[in-house]
Amino acid sequence: MLQNALHQSKSYLKEIIQPGDVVVDATAGNGHDTLFLAKLVSESGRVFAFDIQTEAIQATQARLQQAGITNAELVLAGHERMAEFVPQNVRAVVFNLGYLPGADHSVTTESTKTIQAIEAALELLLPEGRIVVVIYHGHESGKIERAQLLEFVSGLSQDRFQVLHSAFLNQQNSPPELVVIEKKKSSS
Repeated sequence: MLQNALHQSKSYLKEIIQPGDVVVDATAGNGHDTLFLAKLVSESGRVFAFDIQTEAIQATQARLQQAGITNAELVLAGHERMAEFVPQNVRAVVFNLGYLPGADHSVTTESTKTIQAIEAALELLLPEGRIVVVIYHGHESGKIERAQLLEFVSGLSQDRFQVLHSAFLNQQNSPPELVVIEKKKSSS
């Protein structure tokens, strides 16, 4: 069976992340991706996880503590501020757009800030590094964010980046979509 966007995103990350890498969870949420990334980079690597909601940072911290993970730095700030906290040479960045499951659905990711975060991530990314974005667009602000994000990534230079968009076309329930941006090797 074809994999959904969330499973595809993990496959694209597993392909490139190695122990010792620096990676970013741009939307920590309940900590599932932060934990996944921390295991991939092992204790020799580093995960930076961002969220604007205290309850998300607390949930992520609890999940990491339960698993005995100590290689993650949790940042209570918007992902658009990524460049302030994260060093260069990032292997991968993951975004899950939308709202925090089980929390206030009026607090959502916003296209302007998400695009700023992706721009920052593109600069931090190593050659052959990837940005993986799962777009949950089954709500009104998600539809707006999806449209603006797809327009933005469609305009990225094909000389510097490859952009993949994966979506189920015959499902009416607005299943999540996937965007993968891979930074090409420099030609110098």
